[in-house]
Amino acid sequence: MSERRPRAAWRRQPEPPAAEQPPEQPAGPGAVPDDRPSVVQATLYRDGRRVASPATLAETFRRLREYPDGMAWIGLHRPTESELHSLAGEFDLHELAVEDALEAHQRPKLERYGDTLFVVLRAARYLDAQEEVDFGELHVFVGRDFVITVRHGAAPDLSAVRHRMEQDPDLLALGPEAVLYAILDAVVDGYAPVVAGVQNDIDEIETEVFGGDPAVSRRIYELSREMVEFQRATRPLVGMLHGLMAGFAKYGTDEELQRYLRDVADHVTHTSERVDGFRQALTEILTVNATLVTQQQNAEMRALAEAGFEQNEEIKKISSWAAILFAPTLVGTIYGMNFDNMPELHWAGGYPFAILLMAVVCTSLYVIFKRRDWL
Repeated sequence: MSERRPRAAWRRQPEPPAAEQPPEQPAGPGAVPDDRPSVVQATLYRDGRRVASPATLAETFRRLREYPDGMAWIGLHRPTESELHSLAGEFDLHELAVEDALEAHQRPKLERYGDTLFVVLRAARYLDAQEEVDFGELHVFVGRDFVITVRHGAAPDLSAVRHRMEQDPDLLALGPEAVLYAILDAVVDGYAPVVAGVQNDIDEIETEVFGGDPAVSRRIYELSREMVEFQRATRPLVGMLHGLMAGFAKYGTDEELQRYLRDVADHVTHTSERVDGFRQALTEILTVNATLVTQQQNAEMRALAEAGFEQNEEIKKISSWAAILFAPTLVGTIYGMNFDNMPELHWAGGYPFAILLMAVVCTSLYVIFKRRDWL
């Protein structure tokens, strides 16, 4: 960023008189009023020290004109369209950047519109209770004498950044560029608990995979999707920070800020590499889990086949003995009928012949079934 210049060089649009202010539009039918203020905090600094904390944007604009060498740091949370347009008119923000800040759901990027930097960051926090990663979005406008943060989501909490900067007036006196680097550092530092939480989740998943938990596949899939989002949040930051470092000489960046940004870049690179490793590990775990599930299914199918085979063997034995016992039953049934005109009914050797016939048939069936391993 270039050297700070007097406020007279700025082309600011004067505020319209109170009579010219457009009336508020009534809410449509069914609209739910939102009483939450979108202006989280507006603060004016001079030489690294707080000089005013206006309550409204209009008062912030008025007080900023009273300090030509001051800096405004305005924090917004889900601002309305009118608020952003008011800021755009006051600080000459580009309409494309304002449109991105309104719509949100942007990928991390760094764009320069004249003397204004527009930065989009994706913050993240780890929710221990749900074991999930929650992503927020932060838009930062950085000019010669102002920093505007537009936050969508719970993360990041910039109050700690503001407090830390106010504790170091010398650093804050370096201007909006120092605030931008402090915000970058806070967002990147916020990735560390997420990395630790995800690492713990992966360790638990590995235990569940080898423990045969059937619900682990869903957990792997959900964590993989979160890592895709995490990767989209961290990977573009590497190029963004290197782009800022490439402009050190051109914009005369303070040496202390240069060291500050290099440290942030190192942390981003490390985090990005960890996230890439997580994605690879989850892919391998998913493959191992699929292999173990397949092996378990094969074992179950094998057990079913063995049970079916044993059952079939029992059926063979039962069927064989039933056939053997059927032969004498058939002979005995025929000769047990009460008829006078039957062959060999009055033959003296009829009984021994019938017994011999039953024995021969039973023995023959037994030998046949035995050779076929049915008995």
